[in-house]
Amino acid sequence: MRTAPGVYWAEPAGQLRRGQDLIDDITLVAATQDAPTALDAVAATVGVGRAGQRAAQFMALAIDGVPVSLHCRPPETAGALLLLLTGSETHLDRLRRLASDRRLSLDSEGLRAVDSRHLVASTEEDIYAALGLPLIPAELRNDGEAIDVALAGRLPTLVSRADIRGDLHMHTHWSDGHDSIDDMAARCVALGYEYMAITDHSPHSAASRNLSLDDVERQADEIASVRERYPQMAILHGAEVDILPDGRLDFPDRVLRGLDVVLASLHDRAGHSPSKLLGRYEAAMKHPLVSIVTHPMNRSGPGRPGYDLDVGRLFELAVETRTVLEVDGAPSHLDLESSLARRAAQAGVTLSIDSDAHRPEMLERHMALGLLTARRGWVTPDHVLNVRSHAKLTNFLETKRSA
Repeated sequence: MRTAPGVYWAEPAGQLRRGQDLIDDITLVAATQDAPTALDAVAATVGVGRAGQRAAQFMALAIDGVPVSLHCRPPETAGALLLLLTGSETHLDRLRRLASDRRLSLDSEGLRAVDSRHLVASTEEDIYAALGLPLIPAELRNDGEAIDVALAGRLPTLVSRADIRGDLHMHTHWSDGHDSIDDMAARCVALGYEYMAITDHSPHSAASRNLSLDDVERQADEIASVRERYPQMAILHGAEVDILPDGRLDFPDRVLRGLDVVLASLHDRAGHSPSKLLGRYEAAMKHPLVSIVTHPMNRSGPGRPGYDLDVGRLFELAVETRTVLEVDGAPSHLDLESSLARRAAQAGVTLSIDSDAHRPEMLERHMALGLLTARRGWVTPDHVLNVRSHAKLTNFLETKRSA
């Protein structure tokens, strides 16, 4: 849509734009003066799917069985349609009530004066402003809470991609990743990162391949070589180390001391009760060399809650031990999910938003999903570790290690 002739801009709407874990369909809105030409261009795209219903400013497609609807409007009114199609209905109902209080009505072209039908505002930003509100991020439009907070002047500035300075969780072909350290580093440089961390799996992980004790030193040599090729970015040598059933870590301390950052993961439930699982987390988080607990609930995708933990106590432990909890952007996790990310931030936990990428092309996409999840959780930059400079990141990590 963005590359179709005459299209000024195109954006997702609906559940996708609000960043929901699971969506029913894909809705796109485009601003163009020539909707038929833009829609013709999309329909002619090789492999785009089977076209269904078609109108002058609308087309429905099925792509890999997923319903996709494309809406085109002139630039002067497309913003209002984007607002309406983004929803949610609860959020829109609140906006309509605010409009009614000001003798305005909201339709697909914008805000109108009830008496004169004069168009008062037609872009999202102008519509919100006319209703006495700042522009509310789409991720917070699932209910009416954000409107109440905004009216009270307390709407937070959410973490954004521009804030992220590095990615602290990714895998290479040293474990179950697909590509080399150099491949991942090259992509991170292209993304403008100030730092990155190579964090392959430890020996007892259930991954298809793992980093052995003997591999760690050889991997360190390779990282040192890659660092010489990318001096503009810090490359941290880390590992994603399993928390074993007895609470020990999967690498001995002599190995962990040589790493720049240690991620601890609880992949294997081992038949343990929630309290036993929490005890394993507590043992790992109290270890001074553990910096980050990855995907804490070990959620295997949307709709699956993961471990049944006392999350309140988990968050207390994170604060007490200065251990970071991760918002993992991999679609197989999206963990901490948004409501838990919000609770963690409110409890004072430091979060890290990471890709958990296994290929270079996953780095940006998974980070975007992690950011969506965090933003739905009202997470601000103040809550996030990897918005800090490399120097401040290093200081944070060393503070716990020196305990």
